[in-house]
Amino acid sequence: MKTKMSALLFFIIAATASNFSYAGADDAAWIAKCVADNAKEGAAPETVQKYCSCMNSKMSDNETLSISAWETSHPKEMKACEVASGWK
Repeated sequence: MKTKMSALLFFIIAATASNFSYAGADDAAWIAKCVADNAKEGAAPETVQKYCSCMNSKMSDNETLSISAWETSHPKEMKACEVASGWK
């Protein structure tokens, strides 16, 4: 089971990195962390990736909080990304 989860996480990180070739490595790392943080929330991996990418795009480039930490203080942006990603 761990092997399957590791393979899935690797695929998501690789897909995220390829989808954001214009974004910095820092963005890809934040998105990958968000995907890992939300992996057990019950949404499809593609939905989680879209949500995390959306949240990352709403954040300032100078933000130091993780996406998961930032979303708790930005409910309006969180709701918009839930809708955009098809989550819930």
